[in-house]
Amino acid sequence: MLYFETVNELTLKVTCKGGGILYSKAGSFIGGESYGNKNYTFEKMMLGPGNGAVQAALGQLVRRFTGENLPLMKVTMNGDSVTYYANNSQHVVVYKLAVGETMSVESENILAFTPDCKYEVRFLGCGVISQKGLATSTLTGTNDNCYVAFLTDGNPIVLSNMQSGNTISVDPDSVVCWTGQMGHCDPQIKTDLSWKNLIGQHSGESYAFEWMGSQPVSVVIQPSERLGGIQVSMDSNPMYRR
Repeated sequence: MLYFETVNELTLKVTCKGGGILYSKAGSFIGGESYGNKNYTFEKMMLGPGNGAVQAALGQLVRRFTGENLPLMKVTMNGDSVTYYANNSQHVVVYKLAVGETMSVESENILAFTPDCKYEVRFLGCGVISQKGLATSTLTGTNDNCYVAFLTDGNPIVLSNMQSGNTISVDPDSVVCWTGQMGHCDPQIKTDLSWKNLIGQHSGESYAFEWMGSQPVSVVIQPSERLGGIQVSMDSNPMYRR
């Protein structure tokens, strides 16, 4: 049995009782302790999680094709232990998925998850506007031990319309993840392209992910943006990213 918690906002602490398996970002281990001899081992995953070699191989091909490839390692724990994981001083957020709940998350923001989470890459099916708009990595809860730890650049902000029914609009390059029920929480991609983009008078906010009030969802965003999206302009300067 594994239990996730954060330490000082920047580190994931995984407490293992009796043994277990953990999937984490390759190279993210920073320390650990166990009674007696070291009782946990690390193994680089060549294909990624999957039920069988064929499914794992197909999953790897999809992740490479969509840019959602995630270098993972498998941590095998043979007894009680406490291990710690981090990545470049990024903030760590722990979330426990309910049964049937899905988290759609950028692969680069995944730090670790338990094998009880069903991991796959799927297409949003709403067009290619952002470089991050084609596909998303998803983790779905299958039982009551589905932990996910994800990374953010700075303290995250959570926008939720679960109670308010509001419309949520965010910059795709600042999105970390969103949670809701599978099939009902994917965003629409809204664009605002015009002749101004061609003469360098764009606002820098030409596209957005949007969830209507009829789509109950919680969205996590970070106070920084990836360098992505469409850059259509006669201006040679790169698009300003906050």
